[in-house]
Amino acid sequence: MKGVNYVTDANNRKVAVQIDLKLLENYNEEMEDLIDGIIAESRKEEERKPLDEVIKRLKKSGRIK
Repeated sequence: MKGVNYVTDANNRKVAVQIDLKLLENYNEEMEDLIDGIIAESRKEEERKPLDEVIKRLKKSGRIK
């Protein structure tokens, strides 16, 4: 596909992809969704905190009212 390149390892296995951002001009929302999904997947093992605890901490720091 034009504008898409794969990066391979020593065994010729695909390990990354490079995408020409000009191809994505009309797909901003979809790209944001893709990136959000990648971030969520990478954080799935992180410690979770209850929402009320997070809100209290943000209020105390002045980041929210």
